[in-house]
Amino acid sequence: MASSYLRSFIRFNFITSRFQELSSRWLGISSVTGARFSPINFPLIDTKNEEELRMGEVQLGSHTLRSHGYTVARTHKHDWLILFLLVVIDIILYIIHPFYRFVGKDMMTDLRYPLKSNTVPFWAVPIYAVLLPMLIFLVVYIRRRDIYDLHHSILGLLFSVLVTAVITDSIKNAVGRPRPDFFWRCFPDGKDVYDTLGDVACHGDKSVIKEGHKSFPSGHTAWSFAGLGFLTLYLSGKIKAFDSKGHVAKLCIVFLPLLFASLVGISRVDDYWHHWQDVFAGGLLGLVVATFCYLQFFPPPYHSEGWGPYAYFRMLEQSRGMAQVPNAQTGSQTQLSEVLVANQDDRQSSHGCMGLGLARDHGSTLDELESGRR
Repeated sequence: MASSYLRSFIRFNFITSRFQELSSRWLGISSVTGARFSPINFPLIDTKNEEELRMGEVQLGSHTLRSHGYTVARTHKHDWLILFLLVVIDIILYIIHPFYRFVGKDMMTDLRYPLKSNTVPFWAVPIYAVLLPMLIFLVVYIRRRDIYDLHHSILGLLFSVLVTAVITDSIKNAVGRPRPDFFWRCFPDGKDVYDTLGDVACHGDKSVIKEGHKSFPSGHTAWSFAGLGFLTLYLSGKIKAFDSKGHVAKLCIVFLPLLFASLVGISRVDDYWHHWQDVFAGGLLGLVVATFCYLQFFPPPYHSEGWGPYAYFRMLEQSRGMAQVPNAQTGSQTQLSEVLVANQDDRQSSHGCMGLGLARDHGSTLDELESGRR
């Protein structure tokens, strides 16, 4: 009885050592070093964990500015070229003269407001409407390390501001509506003069008079709502403001940029540079263009995937598609490994013709598996 137990114990140790040797030779893993291995190298690990690992690597920032920045920018090179053309068009629109609308003496009643300086200077508009949102985009990129989000947010913001600028300046030149302070622009000395047709005969500075015919719509307001409106949509998606959980604090964050843009528009009326209709039209124009430009690159903020750009989710789908091929190969390796282990185990635990017969049976099974008949 004791000798039988001893033979069984020796046979078990021998089988275990042979199995470890076979596994090390099959997987290329050293049993001495105990090196770590990935799911691809070790087919007995669940392939679902491998897919989660791949997705985790993507979400942890495998697409950064250094690794994929040039590739993403090159993909959208035509968009950047159009941006440059928009800048050129807007410069031309700023240089040309607007339509000089007829302004009679009776119309001067509503155009005698004092000539004041701007509460919000022109140079400050690009700072809070373009640079400030870009700074927020950069902070989000530092946390998420997603070049798709950074690139598309900057590209969408620039499109929003420049398209709004081109539309606004085009309408300004076409309409030529006088500003509320047009009288003092046209007659700095306060002495009004009219021609034979009853139209004004301005004798003020030409550049000041030219600017006096650009009241509708408000450029400051349009730019503000184009940039800060885009930022509002961006923040709404990032913090999931419309996730049906009723967090009012998120709405407070979302409304801050719109509140600032509204105050800028009010300042244009208080400075007598615009009529209230100019401000209303400019704000509406900027917000509509910002919405269109945002939806070009991002899902709606109320969408379940509204926190990321379309390109990010397309990249995830491509990553899943690439992961399916290694998973299929891993499944075949798993079946092959199980057959080899069973083959080696039976060979060591049997004697004579019985062990040879089992080995041949499993060998034929392995041949069938490799040939695709199983």
